[in-house]
Amino acid sequence: MGATPNLVVVGRRIFTSDPDNPWVEAFAVSNGKIVAAGSRADALAAAGPDAPVLDCEERLVLPGLVDVHAHLGLGGRQLAFELPILPSDSKPEILAKVRAWSAGLGEGEWVVGGIIGSTVMEHITREDLHDLDGAAGGRPVLLRDDTMHNRWVNTAALALMGVTADSPDPDGGAYVRDEAGHLTGVLYEMASGLAEAAANSSIKDPQKHNDQAFQKALETLNSFGITGVQEAATMGYALETLSRLDGRGLLSAHVVASMPSRPFIEPGTTGDELYDFAAGMGSDHLHPTFSKYVLDGVPMTRTAAMIHPYTCSHPGHDEGFTGETLWQVDELVESLERLVDRGLHAKLHATGDAAIRLALDAVQRLRESRGPEAIIQIAHALYIDPSDVQRFAELGVVPDCSPYLWFPSVMTESNAHQVDAGVHGSSAPFRDLFEDGALVSAGSDWPCAAPTPDPWTGLATLVTRRNPDPAVEGALNAAQALTMEQAVEAFTRNPAEAMGLKDVTGMLKAGLAADFIVVDRDIFTVDPSTVHETKVLRTYFEGRCVYDNGMALNPQVPAAL
Repeated sequence: MGATPNLVVVGRRIFTSDPDNPWVEAFAVSNGKIVAAGSRADALAAAGPDAPVLDCEERLVLPGLVDVHAHLGLGGRQLAFELPILPSDSKPEILAKVRAWSAGLGEGEWVVGGIIGSTVMEHITREDLHDLDGAAGGRPVLLRDDTMHNRWVNTAALALMGVTADSPDPDGGAYVRDEAGHLTGVLYEMASGLAEAAANSSIKDPQKHNDQAFQKALETLNSFGITGVQEAATMGYALETLSRLDGRGLLSAHVVASMPSRPFIEPGTTGDELYDFAAGMGSDHLHPTFSKYVLDGVPMTRTAAMIHPYTCSHPGHDEGFTGETLWQVDELVESLERLVDRGLHAKLHATGDAAIRLALDAVQRLRESRGPEAIIQIAHALYIDPSDVQRFAELGVVPDCSPYLWFPSVMTESNAHQVDAGVHGSSAPFRDLFEDGALVSAGSDWPCAAPTPDPWTGLATLVTRRNPDPAVEGALNAAQALTMEQAVEAFTRNPAEAMGLKDVTGMLKAGLAADFIVVDRDIFTVDPSTVHETKVLRTYFEGRCVYDNGMALNPQVPAAL
């Protein structure tokens, strides 16, 4: 067997996510990798008489979970430094939180926070801007919405951005104005990047700030059982930070980076210049192998590209308006071909069904010219025309699905105000995608929609298609519910393969990293409506315990090895 295993994990319920060997009694670990998975006798024989044994007894053991879509810098900063706002908070509640937070800040500090629910963002007025100014007491304010595409800032922030009532909208964005032409402080799409740049300029020690933010993000991921993640819009500072942390032995997850092809929600270098920079940043656990493309916006602000017209009734609404894509198919194909020639893969943001069709059309041409090797993901697989569903499997395109975004919530409520009722009611067709053979992979898009990357909420909603909160009634396209086994696959081996790490993680299988978790309930047998309450007892990354909630599993094995 080579090196002597340094740990044996045994238990009555060990699910491997390996389709050829889904349930085992035990597995053995050596040098951070699994060297045997099968019967208790086989694992103990492989380990030798002196190897420590972690006996999980009746506790369920699973592979470490994999999140195919998260924003670690934004999420980590939000938890470490920023004003927490719930998407369900009303305007008065948001203003009260801003007022209280402002009182504790030092000179020159911004009020930065989120997330504001889309149902609040779509109703912000000039009067609300004045109220925000008063709550902040003269400080600049930047608040992010639940899509992370848009911001709400106050007058002081607009001044620092150099934005006045006469400022033209930036390309790909807007300074939202009311019917009288007055600024409301709401920023759409690319206008948000200008606000982020202004706020970032006030940070006194950016490197320390980034180190702390990313460490907080990693600790949070580990606490939920996540040991692999795709960073969904990775700027240069993020690559430097992640590489630095890995060099210090602090990167406790496999991280795949997705560098923006064009300017996006954070300021900084993008495209070829960023790809060149990233080529020297890879390490044992950091893989800068993807580019992020943004093909449209989001339905809440009518910036998603739809096949059917929007149904909203805001002033001046064009009844034939469908939104528009940010790329034309020819330029997208050309860009993807150049990307693939570099040896990189692509994550395409496309929330509207017209944008998804554009993406699939481009991939079809890419497959004809460059073959099937490049991995192409489409996030967030929300609105897909029925005629396009089967194309995901046919073209080998990964549906990057975000159950955190679509389960009945304030974001879904806002979408329902804008999108054709039939299209909205048939959203997120994950069962059809699964049964067609597409590599359905779950991603949180944290910190969008939810304050944490809690995968257990996502697992529950994939199976129930309902909000875990019983106060929120209704199901969303209930016929598309997955089985629990499918949902776990979408959080383990599928996203690992979708990130190019199928030979690294995602299953409890000989030769792969010893990434595994022990949880407090058997999600395969409990009522699915309770799965969102699941707690992780321990998380192991490459055989090392990186999270322990303090509940002893076996007194003869230390919490950290």
